[in-house]
Amino acid sequence: MSATTLGLVAAAWGVVMALSPLVQIRRMIRLGSSRDVSNIYLLVIVVGFAFWVAYGMAIGNAALVVPNALALIVGIATIAVAVHLRGRVDAH
Repeated sequence: MSATTLGLVAAAWGVVMALSPLVQIRRMIRLGSSRDVSNIYLLVIVVGFAFWVAYGMAIGNAALVVPNALALIVGIATIAVAVHLRGRVDAH
């Protein structure tokens, strides 16, 4: 497998990984609670995505920028939903 092919496959899988927190968002909304989600963990991950986006931009590598930028956006959305639901009282 060439480096170009590997880069494309890795970038495509990165997009899948970036979208995976949408499953967590759906679960939080369905349960009406985010008590099982660590906001600190999410924050650490989001900061990491921001660093990878910055690095990818610095070296001009779209294979790093695109999936990590998408992951950054979805990560921020996940934090926003978790924080919004944190104050709710569980119905269960």
